[in-house]
Amino acid sequence: MSLLQVRGLQVAYGGIRAVKGIDLDIAEGELVTLIGANGAGKSSTLRALSGLIKAQGRINYQGHELGEQPAFERARAGLVMVPEGRGVFAQLSVDDNLSMGTYARGGRGEGGEQADRERVFQLFPRLAERRRQAGGTLSGGEQQMLAIGRALMSRPRVLLLDEPSMGLAPLVVQTIFSVIRAINAEGVAVLLVEQNARAALEIAARAYVMDSGTITLSGEARELLHDPKVKAAYLGEA
Repeated sequence: MSLLQVRGLQVAYGGIRAVKGIDLDIAEGELVTLIGANGAGKSSTLRALSGLIKAQGRINYQGHELGEQPAFERARAGLVMVPEGRGVFAQLSVDDNLSMGTYARGGRGEGGEQADRERVFQLFPRLAERRRQAGGTLSGGEQQMLAIGRALMSRPRVLLLDEPSMGLAPLVVQTIFSVIRAINAEGVAVLLVEQNARAALEIAARAYVMDSGTITLSGEARELLHDPKVKAAYLGEA
């Protein structure tokens, strides 16, 4: 059985249907990517899964229907999102931002905060160098590292990543994607929404292609990487 199973997911903003009844599955420890053009409904899908917006359809997580379960309860259960735009606490230090991530654990994974913090610093050494610095004074790349690190402090089972490479320099993007690989290798399932379709397909096991609120293609990421339609539409290749 899938760790996260979605059936008939719909999201509407007024009379506009952003997500039109999609299905997707994520297995334990799997890295799945959701690619598509701007406005395809990818971010709305993640926000619906995390409970930030209302949606119709069925979301089954760890064998239980989430229904209208609020976002904070989903996070406590291990369904954790890193939003587009990072959303760090600007006035808090790097250390304090990371500590905020531990509140999402609830009764799951008590103790071990220092070990988790050190793991984040291993993944992102730059954060260790800036641990006393206010989050709002970090560069865009450092803030993205901090947002991911804060999510890891909650010990997620499924990590929802929304456009983690957006606006970042190529070298920083390489670092972010290397860390995503490492997180997944430790057994955390990942659903990655990413404009850099090539980079996402290169690290994912499976992929879904979304267009105008619907899933138009799905399959193994390596196969979609060489699919003529995907290459023409998302990889800039004829």
